[in-house]
Amino acid sequence: MKKVALLATALAMVTGSAFAADMPVKALKAPPPPAFDPWDVAFGAGIMSDYIFRGVTQSNHNPSVAAYFEPRYNVNKDLQLYVGTSAESISFPNRAAAEVDIYGGIRPTFGMFAFDFGIWGYLYPGGSCFGSQGTLAQGNCGSSLDNSVGPIGLPINGNFAKKDASFYEVYAKLNININDQWVVGFNEYYSPNFLNLGAWGNYSSITAKWTAPSTTFGASGVGMYVSGEFGRQWLGTSDIFYGIAGDPVYANGIKEPSYNTWNIGVGFTYKVFTLDLRYYDTDLSKGNCNAFTSDFSATNASPGFVTPINGGANAATAFGSNWCSATGVAKLSVDLTAMSNLK
Repeated sequence: MKKVALLATALAMVTGSAFAADMPVKALKAPPPPAFDPWDVAFGAGIMSDYIFRGVTQSNHNPSVAAYFEPRYNVNKDLQLYVGTSAESISFPNRAAAEVDIYGGIRPTFGMFAFDFGIWGYLYPGGSCFGSQGTLAQGNCGSSLDNSVGPIGLPINGNFAKKDASFYEVYAKLNININDQWVVGFNEYYSPNFLNLGAWGNYSSITAKWTAPSTTFGASGVGMYVSGEFGRQWLGTSDIFYGIAGDPVYANGIKEPSYNTWNIGVGFTYKVFTLDLRYYDTDLSKGNCNAFTSDFSATNASPGFVTPINGGANAATAFGSNWCSATGVAKLSVDLTAMSNLK
């Protein structure tokens, strides 16, 4: 009797297992993929000890603040369209106190190659004309009010400055992401009327950036990078406004000085914050820097500052500018994107 009971129990166990194996198993439903939102917005602000643009101070070597706002549309993961605006505080010879930028373009990516093509407008509202008070063809403010007082041109040094220095550039950029730590970049900008000087401008540069491993500072969340740039700004001939009266060569406009510029620096990042410490320099002489920038703060005059375009052939002395000289800059900035930081 016991054998019969044991046999029945064993049969029930085997049969139950077989029935369970035959029963359909309800598969777990995979979570839906995250919805692709093509829209994003990048924005941020910064404060810096000096605003340097291609090796030349835009703020008279004084602190500057900046902010930007950039809506983006991602057609797909490898193609982005964007427009943007930014603003910086400046101190220009024509007394303009703000730079307002409007730009837009397209950023296609092919594997390790990230391209950027666009157009950038630099606007400098609020400027005044400082010229020759209508006594010369050079520095003639035309229909604009000439704000020169006493000696013609800017106070102190007599440099001329147009009311409006606004201009635009078209650009093409390429970043090559070699690996997680190294990025090399190539940049090209062209303007038919750089800074409204009447001269074309072409800027080319190469950049490199090394990003330290994320474990460099342990689990602190602090990141670090080292980056640098070497570029050359080519310039054409200005219009007659910036010509040298009575000069046999440059009466109708000066050959604006082309120059090399470079910078190198180290940056530290934490969450959305970046502290960048950078060294800038150019190979422009103080005399040619004065001719190029119309520096309103140049107070030192010397025979050593005379160049063919600064003072000209008939000058015994001329002013020199330090706006293109070596300088160190500290910048603290915050950068966010809506998709990454506001969700």
